[in-house]
Amino acid sequence: MSIPVVVIVGRPNVGKSALFNCFSKRRISIVEPTCGVTRDRVSTEIRHMDYMFELVDTGGMGITDSDGLTKDIEAQIEVALAAADIVLFVVDVRDGITPLDRIVAERLRHIKKEIILVANKVDTPKFEHLMAEFNKLGFGEPYPVSALEGYGRTDLLDKLISLLPPQEAGDIAAEAIMKLAIVGKRNAGKSTLINTLARKQRVIVSEVPGTTRDSIDVKFEIDNKQFLAIDTAGVRKKRQVKDSIEFYSMARAERSIRRADVVLFLIDATLKISEVDKKLGAYIDSQKKPCVIVINKWDLVKGIETEEYHKYINKCLPGLSFVPLSFISAKNNDHVVEMIHLAMDLYEQAHTRVSTSELNKVVEEALALQRPAQRRSKTPKVYYSTQINVAPPTFVIFVNDPTLFDSNYERYLGNQLRSKLPFSEIPLRFYFRQRSKTKQNIEHS
Repeated sequence: MSIPVVVIVGRPNVGKSALFNCFSKRRISIVEPTCGVTRDRVSTEIRHMDYMFELVDTGGMGITDSDGLTKDIEAQIEVALAAADIVLFVVDVRDGITPLDRIVAERLRHIKKEIILVANKVDTPKFEHLMAEFNKLGFGEPYPVSALEGYGRTDLLDKLISLLPPQEAGDIAAEAIMKLAIVGKRNAGKSTLINTLARKQRVIVSEVPGTTRDSIDVKFEIDNKQFLAIDTAGVRKKRQVKDSIEFYSMARAERSIRRADVVLFLIDATLKISEVDKKLGAYIDSQKKPCVIVINKWDLVKGIETEEYHKYINKCLPGLSFVPLSFISAKNNDHVVEMIHLAMDLYEQAHTRVSTSELNKVVEEALALQRPAQRRSKTPKVYYSTQINVAPPTFVIFVNDPTLFDSNYERYLGNQLRSKLPFSEIPLRFYFRQRSKTKQNIEHS
């Protein structure tokens, strides 16, 4: 059974995204004093008093989009309204009723939904007397809130739950088994891939670069398993970031990588690997996230074999040389399911633990093949190794002097573990710790 849906609507700049963030208690939607920041439907699950519902933020009604996406934004709003169980009609108490508020009200009057009027920006009690004017809109007395201050949040949530159908534990949707961040430079095909996975027009797809601004969570199902895909804003060169909207979009793209269990790193097969691709690859590497390099638009490439392209990727993105590649066409749904299966395999690798004896045997063999260079007449020694965590698999290596084990040797050790343990395609994390005495010394001098 699907959970109830509550949709936030209103004209631009009344604080819809701020209210969305207030309910979720985290910054999901971009809040900016610029009209038209939100374009797609942004959604999250809200839990209150053991009740769960889906909250949806929408673009401003009545806006003319600067990139010619007005019809697409309006279509997203219509889809949200069609799915809604309750609509929150947000107005700005400080502005009073505007002509655009009246247009929104007239539009909502024709839908057969429960509508709650919300007067936002009631930051102090002195603004409450201004709410009476909004009774003229015909949706009853408005609920006063201050989305930025959190005032009125609990009362409004209580009201919502009182109007929604009773819910039992079995009604709550199953948790996604893993989160997939879909990242890449602008126009790599991220939103097209999201829509293919969701099997519907979930986000706006346009030839206009930078269409997606927020990070958008979309649930989908494959093989009766639930997944959460995170569509992110396209990354571009810092010197090309034109405004704060794009700056926050980039910050959310990076946060999406940190949230993810597995990253789907989209590369446009029709273009050369760019500086942006390299920087994005370095960020994924720095976060130690399992990653599939997804070569999108492969159907448009002629005369290049996959093995040849693989060598090209390894040359351009050496820090991700162990990462698997998936050649797909998001538009045609070619090999998309296989890509998800590959991501599932990486997820399992990232959550694997090995025994201490098995680990120490592999480390011993790695040392026998190659040991760090001797420095200051000091011989590097490894005493003992143990795995302390998963996702990513994390290892503590007890040594005589951590300064003798540099990043090159760490890279070598990681490659050795990947070749002999069930971590073949994922990043590993190492901590070298000084220890003078131990019961197990696997370094034979």
